[in-house]
Order: sequence, then structure tokens, then C-alpha cells
Amino acid sequence: MQFPELHSQHGQMIGCMEDFEICSPEILFCSEVFHRLLNRMLALRAFRHLGRRAISTSVCLGDHAHVAIWKDKFHIPRNEDTPLFPVPPFPPPMDIELPLTPEQQALKEKEKGPWSALTAEEKIALYNMKFPHTLAELYTETAEWKTVWGIVFYVIGVSGFFVIWLRLYILPPYPHTMSDDWKAMQTKKMLDMRVNPVQGMSSKWDYEKNEWKK
Repeated sequence: MQFPELHSQHGQMIGCMEDFEICSPEILFCSEVFHRLLNRMLALRAFRHLGRRAISTSVCLGDHAHVAIWKDKFHIPRNEDTPLFPVPPFPPPMDIELPLTPEQQALKEKEKGPWSALTAEEKIALYNMKFPHTLAELYTETAEWKTVWGIVFYVIGVSGFFVIWLRLYILPPYPHTMSDDWKAMQTKKMLDMRVNPVQGMSSKWDYEKNEWKK
């Protein structure tokens, strides 16, 4: 596919560039950047023309009648096995395509007949050939919360032992100013200096009885 208007515009712009005498490296660099941008713009316009001719409908049907893949601009079909989006438009891709067992092959042959002859277990088995879980299995509560809480308590326990080990063998001892005797002497000195006598500590001390006010 050729686009004569694009080639003509490209030739005109290249001809205009060749009219200038390019000598300095700065101008050479600018010219290279300009050519890159020009090629990118031409490629985008070419893809745009191709897209207009290629898109003939917004829905493309697959090999099977029940499979539909949308080609809308802002829509991506979901095929996840999740209860948030039940019954996807097409089955999710399997990581490993396993060969069918003889029982499954016989069940596939039975599927071609009337579905009234199929039991509920056989229908579930046919469903599991395409989807890992049924909706009932997806909505069933699992015991995963036990694993989560076990990991949480394990991390808390390990962190506690680590803190104790740091306290015993790594961190320095508490300073002497944190001892009870030092705090008592500091409080007595503040009372003797009558610190904050209006609403502070000294206002709560009875200097006549030499005890805290009741």
C-alpha cells in the first residue's frame, strides 16, 4: 500500500533540509532528531490508514458460535476465573494443555448427544475441562485465613525475640538519669526550686505538710 501524499510531503521536507548548509554538530543532531520524528509521524499516519481499511466490524466471531472476541477500542474481554466476573465470554487459557483421559474422551462423545442424559456430576466434569472451578467452588470459603494469621503471628513472634536479643546483647544499658533514685532527686529539686507554682508541679505540693495535696 502506497501513500503518495505522504511521500510528497516527505520529499518536500527533505528538499527543504538539503537547501541549508549543515556544518555544526548541534545542527546535525537537530537534523537527526527531526528525521526520527518525521519517520515516526509517517509511520503513525500509515498505521491509521491501515486501521481504517482493516476494521470492518466491531465483533469477530471465533470458530465456535459461543465464543466472541470484542475488538472495541476501549474494551478488553475478561476471561479470569473469578466470582467478580462470572461466565466470561470465552474460557481462560490453560497453562498446560493436558491430554484427555479415556473417561474424559467418552464424556466428550456423550456431550454431543442430548444434555438431558447427562448427570450433574458429568456436567461439572465437562465444565472443569474448560474452567478450573465452578461458581459454587469459587464462593466456598477456604481455610486460607488460618495460613494468613499463622504467618502474621510468626512474624510478630520472631520480631519480639529479635527485640529481646537486641535489648540484652546489642543495645547499651539505660542511662543513670532513667533510674528511680535519680527521678526522685530530680523531682525534689524541682519542688525546692518551686517550678511552675501556679498550675504546675509545685502547685500540687503542700510545703507545710511536706506531701502531695489531696
